[in-house]
Amino acid sequence: MPSDPRFQAIRLGRRRFLGASGLLGAGLVLGGSGFLAACGGGDDDGSGSGGGGEGGKLTFENWPAYIDGATVAEFTKASGIQLTYTEAYSDNNEYFAKVQPELSRGNTIAADIVAPTNWMAARWIQLEWAQKLPLDQIPNLVNLRDDLRNPATDPTGEFTLPWQTGITGVAYNLKTTGRELTSVADLFDPAFKGKIGMLTEMRDTMGLVMLSEGIDPSTADTFDKAAPAFDKLEQAKSDGQIRAFTGNDYLDDLAQGNFAACVGWSGDVLQLTKDNPDVRFVIPEEGGMSWFDTMLWVAGSKATAADVAAWMDYVYDPVNAARITAEVQYVSPVKGVQEELRKAADTAALADDPLLFPDDATLGRLKVFARLSEEEEAKFDEAFASITGA
Repeated sequence: MPSDPRFQAIRLGRRRFLGASGLLGAGLVLGGSGFLAACGGGDDDGSGSGGGGEGGKLTFENWPAYIDGATVAEFTKASGIQLTYTEAYSDNNEYFAKVQPELSRGNTIAADIVAPTNWMAARWIQLEWAQKLPLDQIPNLVNLRDDLRNPATDPTGEFTLPWQTGITGVAYNLKTTGRELTSVADLFDPAFKGKIGMLTEMRDTMGLVMLSEGIDPSTADTFDKAAPAFDKLEQAKSDGQIRAFTGNDYLDDLAQGNFAACVGWSGDVLQLTKDNPDVRFVIPEEGGMSWFDTMLWVAGSKATAADVAAWMDYVYDPVNAARITAEVQYVSPVKGVQEELRKAADTAALADDPLLFPDDATLGRLKVFARLSEEEEAKFDEAFASITGA
């Protein structure tokens, strides 16, 4: 989740691929960061301690616009490792299909590290497309949030580390709705017919619709359990309630008022609100969905364990993690980020944002989508595709 630098009416987000953003290519150096200037960036004594070597090379394929403007350059400066950072990871299923021909034959791919969402990371691990991380070479691993250790999608915690975590909820344009929204039920209000957006990511959209039907998406591990939610979504599509199923281009329609409301990702919408105060994000009364994107070391990668460890150690330093958080505005997996944000005048307010630092009550309202068997996943995907027209 998601992860977007600023622009006026249109934003780039975690799930939106725009090559024109100028962020592709070897040794990527992004635009400047005010937080870097305030906090000194990666030159602090604790950064880059993972043990990488001069002259090393590393390629990380991440979601679009999911990093601040200085981290890549600062990491290379601190470590001597040439990091190629691309935005080639634009969709979980799309990327999986792209690399499957090579990885299924036992070959490797150009990327050393990739960023699948946790449920997709579990599939990579099961297929043996991931190799164990050099955890003993990542001293900043002590900063990993306790609630993210040994997740269900990587029970031993040996194959992935979280990149960012996020919340799926309801986004809306107050100028278009004319009232505050609080519920998933608002997405089905006939007053907004033809002005509702849903995401093409099945787990995000169906997770919220299930919650609106009183179904717990964290335990609905068969299609039969989830079927009433699919029926509800199909009826809404048939009735003309839904304007479109989209990726991150929902941000354009939301900002312009074409969508009165939609399913959205917390970081994307928080970035958009900076320029458009009419845009809001809410965790619905029924609850929201929680997810995280991972860093996974690809099987067969030619990168050394020391170089992989150096990068992961660098971004788990609270100073560097806070710089990323200040830009992408997702929930950091790193302890100490809140304290680092408080140190700079221009980021101190972020330290009190409940969407960046959810309290226990908020966390209790969030659900993680159930793990699905291959057979059940096929049923979910087929039903969703028949509704979306994918």
